[in-house]
Amino acid sequence: MYTVTVEDRISCAHSLLGYNGECARVHGHNFEITIVLKSENLDSFGMVADFKEIKKRLRDFLERFDHQNLNAISPFDKILPTSENIASVIYKEMKISLPQLVEVRVSEQKGSLAAYSEN
Repeated sequence: MYTVTVEDRISCAHSLLGYNGECARVHGHNFEITIVLKSENLDSFGMVADFKEIKKRLRDFLERFDHQNLNAISPFDKILPTSENIASVIYKEMKISLPQLVEVRVSEQKGSLAAYSEN
């Protein structure tokens, strides 16, 4: 089994409305987003997928969240923008165009990481 991993970062604000603690207030993070693709087979070039293409797709997808208050944009205007929910949203939406996607990881800061996969 082959895996490839691509990382990117976004800076954004969020608040966890109704949460009993300081995270209920608006605050920001430099989120690190990691996506993992897996395949049993390589393409004709010997790759799971081209790193350049994966990075472009991830960057294009993340642009709508970068430097935003997540609570003010869909779907986080309806669900809390926790790291877990952010990972789930990225996974479900990117899986459509990247069928080899198996996991999305979201880190708010070093030592704090949430992941979503359907396996």
